[in-house]
Amino acid sequence: MSLLREAGAREVHLRIASPPYQNACHYGIDTSKSTDLIARGRTVREIADAIGADSLAYLSVEGMVKATGLSPEAGFCLACFTGDYPVPVPEEADKYALEGGCGCD
Repeated sequence: MSLLREAGAREVHLRIASPPYQNACHYGIDTSKSTDLIARGRTVREIADAIGADSLAYLSVEGMVKATGLSPEAGFCLACFTGDYPVPVPEEADKYALEGGCGCD
């Protein structure tokens, strides 16, 4: 944002083509902790202030799914947006969670 303002922008209005990414993804995106995400626990206004934008808006979950042209029943994982994980996630999940073995010896 600062570069845009330095280049002469009087206002910066940011639009994001997804819902706020608020929850850790344990299925492929490398975010093991929700606390690493700017949208976690913050309002849209608080995020806009933190990044220096005059305004900020996100696409809704429904709008994002609709934009794919696929049925909502297509099996989308939306856990990083909604917090509804398709399978239980360990509370202390990290990249070493599966390296300790199954404990079935």
